[in-house]
Amino acid sequence: MSQRPVADGPACWLDVELPTVAENLALDEALLAEVHAGVVTGSVVRTWMARRPTVVLGSSSDALLEVDLDACRAADVDVLRRPSGGLTVVLGPGCVMWSVVAAWPGPTAIEPLHAALLDPLAAALRAAGRPVVRRGSSDLAIEATDGFRKVSGNALRLRRGAVLYHGTLLDDFDLELVARVLRHPPREPAYRAGRGHGDFLANLGLGRRVISTAVQQAFAADEPRDDWPRAAVADLLRGRYLDAAWTHRLP
Repeated sequence: MSQRPVADGPACWLDVELPTVAENLALDEALLAEVHAGVVTGSVVRTWMARRPTVVLGSSSDALLEVDLDACRAADVDVLRRPSGGLTVVLGPGCVMWSVVAAWPGPTAIEPLHAALLDPLAAALRAAGRPVVRRGSSDLAIEATDGFRKVSGNALRLRRGAVLYHGTLLDDFDLELVARVLRHPPREPAYRAGRGHGDFLANLGLGRRVISTAVQQAFAADEPRDDWPRAAVADLLRGRYLDAAWTHRLP
């Protein structure tokens, strides 16, 4: 099942999980900058998990439209913004985050990118024991009695010759928290059919180790990588991810 759907160079597995969500988001962006600059010619694959519940806005998300900020304050949920598109997500313990940063010399059309990244991941999760399929433009879902339920939402950022693709894999997550802190999204895939968060989301129940192995196998990330761009992460934290004005800017 191993394959390399993006990039011609080696696929590296970066087994690094930084202490905070802000640091992990900055690391994804710093890795993208490396590929964009030609420092890395293959791909870098990783998984991580937030240590505390956090709302993460898309790069163009309107916080007032997508998030109940009062509920976030009441539940002590942090709010951050990521560098990629898409709508707001909630992450925390029980939600495995996955990232692929890769050289992408191909077309800038979005659909081929979704297929190149999500199809092998769905296949790896099916091999791990869950009947995962693609739904909508960038979701993974499993079928339930009331229709398909989302287990993974994903987003991307393109730079010339490089792509960052990352997202959530709900495994043992507090799904009720999503309904408490997020409003109904301003747009939704047809398969959601107007369902609220509690009726639309589901957990995989595979365990973090199984999910991480599936991600690694999906992208043939067989070559370990130990180093990571520490200075670039520190710069991004100061300039963006720890700056409330950047997080709460209007789209």
